[in-house]
Amino acid sequence: MFEKTAYTHDATKNYELVLKQLKALTEDEKDPIANMANASALLFQFLENVNWVGFYLWKEEENELVLGPFQGLPACVRIGYGKGVCGTAVQQRKTLRVMDVETFPNHIYCDGASKSEIVVPLIANDKVLGVLDIDSPILERFDEHDQAFLEKYADILIEAIA
Repeated sequence: MFEKTAYTHDATKNYELVLKQLKALTEDEKDPIANMANASALLFQFLENVNWVGFYLWKEEENELVLGPFQGLPACVRIGYGKGVCGTAVQQRKTLRVMDVETFPNHIYCDGASKSEIVVPLIANDKVLGVLDIDSPILERFDEHDQAFLEKYADILIEAIA
């Protein structure tokens, strides 16, 4: 059984704890959807000032991302290659941190409250599996420390879903 943890004011220790929690949640589970569902729930309860945490799964044959497990308001179901922050992260195959979504060309508005966003591509053996997408109602919410943590988080999850 998973119990909600009281995190400290030490961000590094908190991030390390969440990485351990993700490993524990996914180590004995082989179903990728179940693992992504728990991974999005864990981040949603851990991260402050976020309004959406979830996954989009890459569909090669359709050349687009399709909505996967998430926490937050209902979201856009399909995102084309190179479209919005998520599709651009797939196209560029790198993490994108957007301080103000109003300034991002072709930003896709699923939740009008979102002001900043970070998207981490999930890539295994040079194959795109999807993206981890996190939105915040706060401008400039995500920094380099968040990015480094979320990329480690994605690496652990990739092992559980690839």
